[in-house]
Amino acid sequence: MRFERVRLRNFKCYDDSDLTLRPGVTVVHGINGSGKSSLLEGCFFALYGSAAIDGTLDDAIANDTDRMAVTLEFTHDGGQYRIEREVKTRGDTAQTTTCLLEAPEGQLEGVTDVEAHVESLLRMDADAFVNCAYVRQGEVNKLINASPSDRQDMIDDLLQLGKLETYRERASDARVGVKRVRDRKRELLADREDAIERKRQKGLHARLNELESELGTITDEIEAKERERDAARETLEAARSVLEEAESRREEIETLGGEIDELTESIAETERERDELDERIGSLRAERTDLEDDLDAAVERTDLGTDADAEAVTDRLADIEGELEDVRERIESARIEANEHATDAETEREHAETHRERARQARSDAEELAAETESAAEALSAKRERLEEIDDRIGALRETLDDAPVDPDRLESHRESVRSELADANERLAELRADLKNAKESVADAERLLDAGKCPECGQSLEGSPHVESIAEDRERVADIESEIETQRAEIEQLEAEHERAVELVDAETELSQSTENREHVASLIEQRETAIAEKRSRIETLRAEADDHETEAEAAAERAATAEAAAESAREAIGKLNAEKHRLDDERDRIERVRDLLDRIDETGADIERLRERRANKAELNDQRRERLAEKRDRKAELEDAFDEAALKEAEADERRAEDYLSEVEPYLAEQREKRDEIQNEIGAVRNELDELEALEARRDELEATVEWLQSLYDEAATLESTYADLRAELRRRNVDRLEAMLNETFELVYQNDSYARIELDGEYELTVYQKDGTELDPDQLSGGERALFNLSLRCAIYRLLSEGIDGSAPTPPLILDEPTVFLDAGHVSKLVELIESMTEHGVAQILVVSHDEELVGAADDLIAVRKDPTTNRSSVERSATTGALL
Repeated sequence: MRFERVRLRNFKCYDDSDLTLRPGVTVVHGINGSGKSSLLEGCFFALYGSAAIDGTLDDAIANDTDRMAVTLEFTHDGGQYRIEREVKTRGDTAQTTTCLLEAPEGQLEGVTDVEAHVESLLRMDADAFVNCAYVRQGEVNKLINASPSDRQDMIDDLLQLGKLETYRERASDARVGVKRVRDRKRELLADREDAIERKRQKGLHARLNELESELGTITDEIEAKERERDAARETLEAARSVLEEAESRREEIETLGGEIDELTESIAETERERDELDERIGSLRAERTDLEDDLDAAVERTDLGTDADAEAVTDRLADIEGELEDVRERIESARIEANEHATDAETEREHAETHRERARQARSDAEELAAETESAAEALSAKRERLEEIDDRIGALRETLDDAPVDPDRLESHRESVRSELADANERLAELRADLKNAKESVADAERLLDAGKCPECGQSLEGSPHVESIAEDRERVADIESEIETQRAEIEQLEAEHERAVELVDAETELSQSTENREHVASLIEQRETAIAEKRSRIETLRAEADDHETEAEAAAERAATAEAAAESAREAIGKLNAEKHRLDDERDRIERVRDLLDRIDETGADIERLRERRANKAELNDQRRERLAEKRDRKAELEDAFDEAALKEAEADERRAEDYLSEVEPYLAEQREKRDEIQNEIGAVRNELDELEALEARRDELEATVEWLQSLYDEAATLESTYADLRAELRRRNVDRLEAMLNETFELVYQNDSYARIELDGEYELTVYQKDGTELDPDQLSGGERALFNLSLRCAIYRLLSEGIDGSAPTPPLILDEPTVFLDAGHVSKLVELIESMTEHGVAQILVVSHDEELVGAADDLIAVRKDPTTNRSSVERSATTGALL
């Protein structure tokens, strides 16, 4: 695998940087804090997403922006690939909005699918990538400092042996699961065997034959008794038919006797009703005579005449109603006229009062506006004084800004530039103090070891050691750092003064802008208030004129109200005269209506007399019909009494008693026999069910026997598979350990050639042991700082070579990435690191990316990338530099 191109947009300290990466050794260099490591983290993020970030996605987005994007193009195993990731801030959280992988086999989208495909391509996840190909800053000693178990897991996962352990555990889980199922099936099989044996001991077939024979005997007996019972039922039905017929005739005779009595009583009752109707007709005739006398008296009190009839009465009532309607209309007209005049008078009075109120209100408003105008004039004078004060302050601020070192529109950027320089200077001072502390500690440790007669670097005897001269160099470095710190402090004091002056100028520029805006506002307010005062004075004159007009209009409305009130009183007098005429016509109408009512009652009484005569005649006809039915019923009763046979009735009663006695005896017997038959049938059904259960148990037993046999074979296969995976993992680890040990010794000898160490041993659990020439064993922790760093780099490179070359052939691996690998190395060990890197290229590593500011590493680069940070924007950029070889 080889990185070809990376583009970073708003990723951490980068604004928009696009870099092409070449084969061979590429060194990325720049001062501390310029963003070198962030460039490599961008490549790591493109491959593995959030797993490559220390923190959250928000930490990867540059300040003052809400989105970032990373694009990585690379080749792998002959194929061309391109990954693009975009992250945006939504609300308070950053989220991945785009994750796209373009591969030879097609395009993939989505974080899950893309990262799964990357892990499949490289055969490693993010942790394995860091453990194999990416030596991050400060993690050179990660493998050697890890516990044996953690180191074993790291290397096994890199060499894909962890999958064999996963497969072995799965096979073990499957074996245990099959065992549990097999044991349960064996228990079920034993239960089935016991159940089958218990049922066989019951003799179910013999019992079934015995019950079926007993059932046949009882069934025959039941059928014979049922035939005898049916014959008794027929006899009982015939006897009951005779008895029912005799009873029916007796009931009919009794019914006819009752009906005859009822008809006789009905005829007598109807005759009594006819006599009552005759009496009511006589009473109505007398009532009609009285009504005719009252009518004559009522007619005399009217102008109808003695021969008045209903038609004449109706005509006279119509005439009176017409006269009344005319009077009502005249009364209503006069009432409307009176109401109109009264309403007009009330309206005019209201108008007069309204105008008086408006006149009072207008004069009151005029007085209030006059007071407000006086107050507004005083406030206007104060505003003019405020405007003069603002003009004086604006002049003073402009004089201050005339002395500024930059134009007013650049004051903000000037302040930020000074602040950035001050922050960089403080950061540099902190770095110098840390370097001074480390240097002093190194000198102190060296002096203490020299006093003890040991090497300050490795702690071994100083006899024949070339390292004593480094103590003087460390002391000189302490003096240089202290001098540089003093210089840096002076620079910081100057920058702090410049920053304070820049802040004051920015504040002055801000105040000038606010004061200018405030002056415009005050001037506008003064103009508005002058206009408002003029408008109020004009309004005062208008209100006073309106008050005079309203007073004049109120006097005219009062005069119109008096005239309307006099007209209303005249209309009320006319209404009184018309009401007297209406009362006279109402009395006359009441007398005519009395005549009409008497005529109606006389007609109604005559109709009642005629209706009663008709009812009396109808009742006479009804009684004639009843007498005919009475004669018919008496004849039918006599006929039934003559046909009644007492002897046949007694014989039927005897047959009924005999049949009932037999049936009362045979039914309980049949019920008892049927119950026995049902019990036998139920017992037969139970026996047959048990036989069916026996057959089912035997069939299930056969199935369980086959299942147990199959589960046993499956258990044996799982146990064999589990053992195979364990043996295979042990064998592959042994082979990997042999290869890895050989490569580790080969690499370590290349970069560390002296007479101190004979070889390095790596056992099956990845425990590391260093052997000196005299055979003494050393733990890697006992090596000096530089030796331990080279030892770890050798181990990492050996693992990388093993993965790259493979056990059975080469395998594509990612570029080897080293981030600040010289942190723990002195000048002598840096040259060994250069040799280690060159040896990796000789072993076929196509691309090595190194972040370092060490000049010796920079000189050994095939390709050189410079990273610089703009102090004004605090953003980093990259550019390709000429290599040392090219310059030579």
